[in-house]
Amino acid sequence: MEIRKKRHGVLAAGFVALIAGVWACGGEDARADSSSAGDDVTAESAQESDIPDAILGKAPAPRGEDLAYFDADPSTVGYIVAPEGDGPFPAVILIHEWNGLVDRVRQVADALADEGYVALAADMYSSRIGTNRDENMTLMQEAQADPDRVIANLDAAASYLRGRDDVTGKVAAMGWCFGGGVALSFALGGESHEGTAIFYGRLIEDPEVLASIDHPVYGTFAELDGGIPPDQVNRFAGALREAGVENDIHIYDDVNHGFWLWVDRDPETAAAPAADAWVRLKSYLSRVIG
Repeated sequence: MEIRKKRHGVLAAGFVALIAGVWACGGEDARADSSSAGDDVTAESAQESDIPDAILGKAPAPRGEDLAYFDADPSTVGYIVAPEGDGPFPAVILIHEWNGLVDRVRQVADALADEGYVALAADMYSSRIGTNRDENMTLMQEAQADPDRVIANLDAAASYLRGRDDVTGKVAAMGWCFGGGVALSFALGGESHEGTAIFYGRLIEDPEVLASIDHPVYGTFAELDGGIPPDQVNRFAGALREAGVENDIHIYDDVNHGFWLWVDRDPETAAAPAADAWVRLKSYLSRVIG
């Protein structure tokens, strides 16, 4: 198994500010693409059939298995699912929203397995799930209070995946809301990996900090998101470009925070941009991990 060295010097002001920021889920130059369409597919052509059943609320029960992957905390129980066949396959770590590892995230892992990826849905809350805003906030703040533990958790997930016989060794991380900010934190302070996909997660705008990222970055954001507004996303995209980090960052019109993972809450508005973001995600993962 290839040993990946941790990038030192990144767990400093920028990284700590990001991981400790308040993640609430509920510029002209170098700006992000702001549209309901990606490079290869228009919103008008995106149909519900292009969207995984998981984010439409139509997926069957999760078919994978629970997995205790973090030796430092046996109560950390993630979810693992693999494609059919012997592989080897590339791998993806999924990082949940602020409420914890719920079945919707497991079902997205199943959808990624259908696309040919070994998918590990990480557990950042030691098997706990929030059932309301107060509980979600408490769990999130507890995780924020120990950024080293957050990164150690994801390092363990990546190490587990690379140790599997059916994994190529290439790993990407993706997350939504709280998990999107954590995915960016992992790109800055975790073991080296090949991809980061951020869905409306907390951002950093310092190109000197972002320059430590050694792989392309994907981002999907929402025009109506008051917590991570378009001007902040545009500054993030500009900082990535200034740092020399290849990126595919899109802001989708007329949708709000959380639109992708929960299309079924507003399918008329969210279906087309979610389908486009899914096509972009699959293209991105194919490029960075195969």
